Amino acid sequence: MKKVAMTIGVLIITACFLSGSLASQEMPGPGPAELWNYITKVSPYKEWSFWPDHQGMQPGRAPHGPLHKVYVNNHALNSPKPPVQYGAIQVKENYSKAKELKAITVMYKAHGYNPKDGDWFWVKYTPDGKAGPFGKPAGCIGCHGTRASNDFILVHEFR
Repeated sequence: MKKVAMTIGVLIITACFLSGSLASQEMPGPGPAELWNYITKVSPYKEWSFWPDHQGMQPGRAPHGPLHKVYVNNHALNSPKPPVQYGAIQVKENYSKAKELKAITVMYKAHGYNPKDGDWFWVKYTPDGKAGPFGKPAGCIGCHGTRASNDFILVHEFR
């Protein structure tokens, strides 16, 4: 009887997983078009959370602009310490002093993409989704690499 109940339980969990009720969205590959589609249509980043210690509009600095908002998905938010989970995405909206959206910069933790630099894929988009520098930009890696021990994340301190 126990074996039958366990088999039924496994079948129910499998059915839920396959229907998507237990599984999160399938993560995109490390590419600018696929990632833009994911963060704007599949899992809209504006529905995500902020880091607990970096909420809402915050002062920024070059190259991101004087103001920004940083959204993170659950893979990032539910990572208690570095390194963050694969699939973690951080989306930074970069604003002018007049609070005009100028760019959207994204860090995406993709397994096996760039192990030397934390497996991060970086991309800078215009507000309408045109990709600028992407992949392994030296500027992104150079600046974020100063916080390699914090998994290249500058705006959140793991506790």
